[in-house]
Amino acid sequence: MSINYEAYIAELVAKGRAAQAIAEGFTQEKVDELTAAVAYALTKPDVALHFGEMLAEESGMGIPEDKKLKMFSKVKGTYFQMKNEKSVGLIAVDEKMGMETYAKPMGVVGAIMPVTNGEATPVVKSIMALKTRNAIILAPHPKASKTNWAVTEMIREIIVKFGAPADLVQALAPEYVSIEASQQIMVQVDFILATGGTPMVKQAYSSGTPAIGVGTGNVITMVDGTTNMDDVADLIIRSKSFDHATSCSTENNIIVFESCYDDFVAAMAKKGAILIGEDSPDKEKVVKTLWPETPANHNLNRHIVAQPATKIAELAGICVPEGTKVIMVEENGGYGNDFPLTGEKLSPVAGVRKCKTFEEGLEMMNKILDYQGKGHSCGIHTTMYERVKKMAEVIPVCKVAVNFPQCLTNSGSWTSGFPMSMTLGCGTWGNNSISHNATFKDLLNYTYVSRPIPSFQPTDEQLFDADIVAKVNS
Repeated sequence: MSINYEAYIAELVAKGRAAQAIAEGFTQEKVDELTAAVAYALTKPDVALHFGEMLAEESGMGIPEDKKLKMFSKVKGTYFQMKNEKSVGLIAVDEKMGMETYAKPMGVVGAIMPVTNGEATPVVKSIMALKTRNAIILAPHPKASKTNWAVTEMIREIIVKFGAPADLVQALAPEYVSIEASQQIMVQVDFILATGGTPMVKQAYSSGTPAIGVGTGNVITMVDGTTNMDDVADLIIRSKSFDHATSCSTENNIIVFESCYDDFVAAMAKKGAILIGEDSPDKEKVVKTLWPETPANHNLNRHIVAQPATKIAELAGICVPEGTKVIMVEENGGYGNDFPLTGEKLSPVAGVRKCKTFEEGLEMMNKILDYQGKGHSCGIHTTMYERVKKMAEVIPVCKVAVNFPQCLTNSGSWTSGFPMSMTLGCGTWGNNSISHNATFKDLLNYTYVSRPIPSFQPTDEQLFDADIVAKVNS
């Protein structure tokens, strides 16, 4: 029997609207109580590990212990950012300008989510919706459907205990999870919060429903040799091997100064990385394992996504030392379709290339981003502020991480100022509507009240510099 997805989603949306109508009357204290309860309950160590194990088993991807840590950092971090923040009614007063700002909910939010972060994303998006008095419908990847359903059921139980309607948080039943269901969500809800691949995000933006989506991750980091190389290796390995590189924020390409290249390779080897040389026959084996149909297309082999480096090596038929965490492959030949290593890999495999100067490294970074990943993030390991400044000025990304493990930083961390988020805006470079990490504030409508104030209109003499006036009139 065929499924009527339109009717099924319409029923969920109707339940969400009824619940949201009740939430519209919640006080600030009430929403703060709800968000605290959900964040606490879902980050209890046994709970977080349970869902990490469940997702790893269901999806066949990632590391349960790392997924538990992801729950700790992203859920607790998101809650920490919203704690004591206003999201109900009057939230700001500017007496000088006679302005008041009132926060109001959007209605029913549709959350489209990837399998790679299927444990923490539903929790983060749910507490964002609860904080803003919205209802939310969680649409997971098929390989995360059972985990998403279990997470949602727990959230529903918690909010009912605190006097809120269960239907403020709903999920697609596992048997309904599909592209068709997600398409109907995009059409029927009031707002879309989309995290996933570029085609899905473009579909969200073209659905006719207001949306926030994220761009493709293909993060690049530069190593200039001015920092301790053992520390650099430790940071990169921790990032690139975390949860077997499920994150779109991990180092996909590493640009290393020629002057410190050998030291970098040696330091990485001590931490568990192996290097496959430019002219090694193993390079082509890795490429064909990641992209079996290259150059005809560059569809990633789904069997390598978020898998251990040793398994990928086995699939490629290459020998690596026991305990290898990251595979680095030299790619100095070029960029784009004929050189797929310059793209996103969703695995503990990184492309590595040499540069002679900082300026050459920047040029390489731009060429890689022109192929894939523009707007997302880049990074540098350096002690030289001028290099950071130049990178921030010329590279078309929204986030530059300095001396950090990329995937443990770009989506927010306890040791950086990036907001904790599971939805990383990439600006117009990445076909996105925002350039920041999305937070609960992105799920609010705002009403602005203006009252009369004394005129602040300047005279022309005050407004325009005399030399500008003289030059225009000459």
